[in-house]
Amino acid sequence: MLLDEDPASLIAQCTSHFKLDSDRSSLLRISDSLATLSSFRQQHTSSLQSTLTRLNRTHQTLASNHNHTLSQHNPTTHAAEILRLDTEKFKIAKQASDLEMEGERLEGELGRLGGVLGELEAEGVEGGEREKGPEEDATVLKLKVYRSLGIDVEADPTGQYNKAVIRNAAKGDVHVVNIDPKFSRNFYTNYFWRTM
Repeated sequence: MLLDEDPASLIAQCTSHFKLDSDRSSLLRISDSLATLSSFRQQHTSSLQSTLTRLNRTHQTLASNHNHTLSQHNPTTHAAEILRLDTEKFKIAKQASDLEMEGERLEGELGRLGGVLGELEAEGVEGGEREKGPEEDATVLKLKVYRSLGIDVEADPTGQYNKAVIRNAAKGDVHVVNIDPKFSRNFYTNYFWRTM
């Protein structure tokens, strides 16, 4: 029977049949693996913690800058500045347009004066052709005086001067006047001086 044997010899026989070396080596391997995994997890957690801390600081800095920018921004001042810049832009555009029209007008005036200068230079120092009669010379002289003042006189088909074009270079105005014999020369003279 089993109980008739000596328990010490029975235990000795049982223990001699057990192979514990492979189990011990497996337990040691598992223990090393757990230690390595625990160390890796600790390092990874520490790295993530430092990254999280850095990102948290960056977030706090950006949030502070954002709040500061929002506190400095005044929508009323911004709208007023936009309106001021728009007004200034339109004013500059109008001035550029006015200057362009003035340049075109001055260019036309320069061309007209160049034509007058060419005529005067062609006439020479003596004042042009001397073969014409005294009445025609006086009329030509009057027309030149009028033209130098910015007044162009036009004749009708009968040869009567009944239309005047008055150009005011300073104002950029042009007036067309039909000359009626029922008004005096004094009236037209005063009118011409007022429009020039």
